[in-house]
Order: sequence, then structure tokens, then C-alpha cells
Amino acid sequence: MKTTQRGLPVKRSTIDSWVIQRAKEILEGKEPKIINRLFPFIGPAFIAAIAYIDPGNYATNIESGSKFGYNLLWVVLLSNLMAMFIQWLSARLGMITGKNLPEWIRDWVPFPLFRYFYWIQAEVMAMATDLAEFIGAVIGFKILFGFPLIGGALLTAVLTSLILYLQKQGFRLLEITVGSFVGIVALCYLLEIFIAHPDTTAILQGIFIPQFKSGESVYLAAGILGATVMPHAIYLHSALTQDRIVITDSLNKKKLLQYSLIDVFLAMSIAGMINMAMLIVSAATFHQGNVSPNGLETAYRTLIPILGQFASAVFGLSLLASGISSSAVGTLAGQIIMQGFVHFSFPLWFRRLFTMLPAIVAIFLGIDCTKLMIFSQVVLSFGIGFALIPLLLLSQSKEAMGGFAIGPFSSVLGWTIALSIILLNLFLLVDSVLKIS
Repeated sequence: MKTTQRGLPVKRSTIDSWVIQRAKEILEGKEPKIINRLFPFIGPAFIAAIAYIDPGNYATNIESGSKFGYNLLWVVLLSNLMAMFIQWLSARLGMITGKNLPEWIRDWVPFPLFRYFYWIQAEVMAMATDLAEFIGAVIGFKILFGFPLIGGALLTAVLTSLILYLQKQGFRLLEITVGSFVGIVALCYLLEIFIAHPDTTAILQGIFIPQFKSGESVYLAAGILGATVMPHAIYLHSALTQDRIVITDSLNKKKLLQYSLIDVFLAMSIAGMINMAMLIVSAATFHQGNVSPNGLETAYRTLIPILGQFASAVFGLSLLASGISSSAVGTLAGQIIMQGFVHFSFPLWFRRLFTMLPAIVAIFLGIDCTKLMIFSQVVLSFGIGFALIPLLLLSQSKEAMGGFAIGPFSSVLGWTIALSIILLNLFLLVDSVLKIS
């Protein structure tokens, strides 16, 4: 067991040092070209964004699209707008205070037992996240190469560990790697939409006319929300920005926040469009054709007679890229959570082994992977409030944020989002109890 003082290690590579130097020069007004000005500040949000297009999103979006067509597109859009605002608050907290969210919660909470409760529930959320991500990568290997599930699990463990190793080499290499995976998933779904030929009118109706068709659609909406607004990404984003570019001057901090906002907007917009594309392709392929995909494991086979072998391979590639990268980022988030809440950590290889155990057990027991992934996303929706409420309290606190505390409008917006999520979860809980009884 290893003790630590801060969130992410602060080792700087040569490219990291160059990025930091360029960023400071740009903040001083020494670069006139807008494209060149953006480059050093783009990155942290793309690492957080991979959590918003993980295989849990595939499971909930494919299920939603196949059963309810385009009707829940508005949920995807609304969830992504919420995510954009929340990740922006998290990024601001790290940049302005130099501390990440778990560290702030630990310092604010006076009772040790409560700190450990907070840590444990956050770890459960991280494990639920990794369950979906890890299984998704395993299924991706099966689709592309025909590997048995256990063989895919071993390969996933190795590849995610390699990505985690990059984090020790500095922040920029990890940002480029994860950003490349985001690009692969985006390109794959651009091709899928081109092949599927969706109904444009139905898409617009699904986006702009909110509706629920049944209690099951509400359940899937909660799954979409849980897969989109991710608790571990809220914790992680503040750690990604806390030591990346350290600025003490207030004027330059304002400029830094503006560039960070662009980073969040770009990354979350791409993630949101990918999520909508997932649901659109599912609706166009399965719902309109009155075909049940019966889970991720068989969805690719169903695609073959409808869209062709190429579409099936593209689907598998996107799922593999999403699963490997998001699983690595989820493991990194778990490390941040432990370090922040209780000031100790395990070696990353041990955490990788620990967090993948539920997925390995599920594979051995033959549990329906897609149903398990959807359930994990609903579990995640119950953890959002634990991360979001402290983030809002800190963001509006003059003590924590000084002159950068959010104003009344942002506070009302944030609390409205939090209340909406909590009420939706209460509805799900009551609905589940009634079904059991």
C-alpha cells in the first residue's frame, strides 16, 4: 500500500513541459492564431469524455433504440447538456483551488466514518463503471476476432494496463492516446449512420418532443442518465486539471477557464453526438425493422443480414476502442478516489486486477452481459448525487473558490439538475419495490 499527498503524479515529460510553457505564453498574449492558442489547453475533457461513451452507453442506447425507436433521443441530449455543465464545474474546481473533489470532501467532512462511507460508495460506483467497460471490450474482441470471452478478458487486462502505464509518463501522452480512441469511436459511428439511413424527421421528433412510453422507458432513461453523467468522471476531471497548468494571476486564471470551457464543450459535444448516433443506429436498424438485438453479444450478428458484414466489423471496432480506453480511465479514477478520500493507494496493477474481478466472475457464471451492463448504469445513476452535491456546494463557496465562485443562475441550474436526478432515482426505487411486491 502506497501513501500519497495529491491526486495524479506530477511527473512531467518533455512534451508536457513544452505544453505548459506554450500555455503560459498564450495566456500572456504571445500567440495570435486561434488554432495554435487552443492546442495546449485541449485534453483533460477528452479523458473525462471517454467515460461518456463507454460500453454501458452502448447497452442502454441500443436497448432504448430497439424498443422505443427515436423517442428517448431527448434524454440523451438532456443528459449530455447536464454532463457538460457538471464537468465544467469539476474542471473549474481543480484549476482554481489546486485540489480535486475527493480531497475537498475529505477536508470538509469532520467525521472519519463518514469519509470512509463516501470512499466506499465512490469505489462501488467505480467498480460498476468498470464492469460495463471491461465486458464491453471483451465482447469487442469476440466480435472482431472470435476470441472466447475469457481470452478477451485477459487481453483487455493487458491493454488497459499499458494505457495506465502512459499516465506515469506525463499527462500529454495519455491525453493524446485517449483522445485518439474517442476519434475512433466517433468515426465508426459516422460510418454506421451513413450505412443505416435513419429517418431524419423521426430523429428531430425524438430530440425535441420529450415523452415516455412506459415504465420500462423510464428505467432505460435512468440507465442513459447513469451512463452519461458519470460519478467517477466528476471526481476525475478535477484531478486532471488541478496540477496541469498552474496559474496564480487572477486575470490569467480567467483566460485559463475560458480555454478549459472550450475543451469541455468540444469533448462533451463529440461524446453527446456519439451517444445520439448509437441510439439512432439502433432505432433505424432494429426498431424500424422490428428486430430484437438481444444484447451486445448478438447485436453484431443481427446487423450482418440488415447492414452487412462491414457494419458489424465497424460496430465491433468501436466497442473495443470504447471498452479498452474507458476501462483504463475508470481504473485511474478509482485511484484518484482512494487517494483523495483516504490518502492511500494501491499499485495500479493491483487496482486493475481488483476492479476487473466482478466482470471475470460474471463471465465465468454465464450471466447475461448486456442486462448486467444496463443494471450497472442504473446503479451509477444513484451515485451521481453523492458526487454532484459536494461539487455544487464547493463551486458556490467563496471560501473554496474565492472570486471564482459560481453565481446565482449557475447555482439554480446546478441544483435543478441534482434535484431532477434524485427524483428520477426515487421513482425508480419505488417502481422496483412495487414490481417485487
